[in-house]
Amino acid sequence: MNLTPSPVQHSVKTIRFVRRGEVVNLGNVPPDRTLLDLLREDLGLTGTKEGCGEGDCGACTVVLGQVEDGALRFRAINSCIRLAHSIDGMALWTVEDLAAPDGRLHPAQEAMLQCHASQCGFCTPGFVMSLFGMYENHARQGERITRALAQEELSGNLCRCTGYRPILDAAQHMTSLPPAFVDTTDLLSKLELIAHASRAPEADLAYKLPKTLAELLKLRSAQPKAQLVAGCTDVGLWVTKQHRQFEQIIDLTQVAELRQMEDQAQHLLIGAAVTLADAFAALVQRWPQLHNFASRFAGLPVRNSGTLGGNVANGSPIGDSMPLLIALGASVVLMSARGQRALPLEKLYTGYRQNVMAADEVLAFIKVPQPEAGETLKVYKISKRYDDDISAVCLAIKLLIEGGVVQQASIGAGGVAATPARAVQTEAALTGQPWTLDTVQHAIAVLRAEFTPLSDMRASSAYRTEVLGNLLQRYWLESQGMQQINLESFVLEAKA
Repeated sequence: MNLTPSPVQHSVKTIRFVRRGEVVNLGNVPPDRTLLDLLREDLGLTGTKEGCGEGDCGACTVVLGQVEDGALRFRAINSCIRLAHSIDGMALWTVEDLAAPDGRLHPAQEAMLQCHASQCGFCTPGFVMSLFGMYENHARQGERITRALAQEELSGNLCRCTGYRPILDAAQHMTSLPPAFVDTTDLLSKLELIAHASRAPEADLAYKLPKTLAELLKLRSAQPKAQLVAGCTDVGLWVTKQHRQFEQIIDLTQVAELRQMEDQAQHLLIGAAVTLADAFAALVQRWPQLHNFASRFAGLPVRNSGTLGGNVANGSPIGDSMPLLIALGASVVLMSARGQRALPLEKLYTGYRQNVMAADEVLAFIKVPQPEAGETLKVYKISKRYDDDISAVCLAIKLLIEGGVVQQASIGAGGVAATPARAVQTEAALTGQPWTLDTVQHAIAVLRAEFTPLSDMRASSAYRTEVLGNLLQRYWLESQGMQQINLESFVLEAKA
């Protein structure tokens, strides 16, 4: 099938994926075309809706299936900011694909119907697709879908008229309906055929999907100006909101080495192409107290697409993963065809969205030290909305206190400077000092003076400065036996 040619004259690879049990081949797709545009404009699949165009509302949700460790993994993702070529070699489901050939609705659809969970219907296809992903990932394993699980996994889907109660009811109800699981055996065989089919030489293509780290480094050396993409959750916005075009794109999400996590003696090694969902799951396994924080990083469709390496390399001063990683003492491994080097994560940045990477380097791995006995880690996110929102301030604090004295202090902050930052002065004010109210009050003053935040739509500079100190005070209060302060019941609004 030939589609609209790219205004940039470069040859583009044929996109091959499986849909409705058949292998689909699409040629002549521009390298910067989004998956949503491909679906709606080129394939006429208008069940998938366009809402915000930035991965916030979930109206464009589709589900991808990808082979991981020999099994099929289902991921609900936002098609509006996902580049079409990135789904090469995967399986795809849209809302048109769920009903049986005889017209019988899928349990995700039938449950929405029976629970009266749709009103205007615009958001419904996105909700149904998130429910479908939930159904395959949990119900297939015999897991019960609880209200808490449904609320967490639907956090990236917004409804503006019905309200969430009947939708959450539908999530729980769908497992009581006659089962309708995907035939993964047949699908895996078709995906295997695609994976082993011959391809055109990568060197001539505008959108490159290297499979190995060696291929990636060679490509980066040859094309240092090509746009690197991972989950496209940020670069996709450049396409939809800034209407930018890219002549050359290198997609690192299918580089085998970068999709792996490895437990080492002193570190957890996380490949740059590991999704945020999987990376956070590994961190939560080691620090269970991070669960709520991890689930508040955007919505699940964004975490299913975005990668930890992409979030770190992007360097946004309000990126939530960096303050946490800084507090954990994480380092990054930069690689090129010339060799590799490692440095503390906070040393990666030189200015607003600027870093020390050479043109031919890529951020390949993130090394997170294993938990230490006796450490106490807390991370706090302040935003106008509880779910699916960007931080006004993020503060991560890790202290090691022995014999009533702070032996080690590690603090990462976001939203308070041009880059994610380490609070080195505050760390120094705490280290070696008795863990007392006097020490904490002094450290609060140091922390508030250490940064000069900007004012923007999310919060004023004065508000951010005040909140920084308040969060350290909160850490102290919780360390003194107060119950964890519950901020879920109300919204913190930034002062004008």
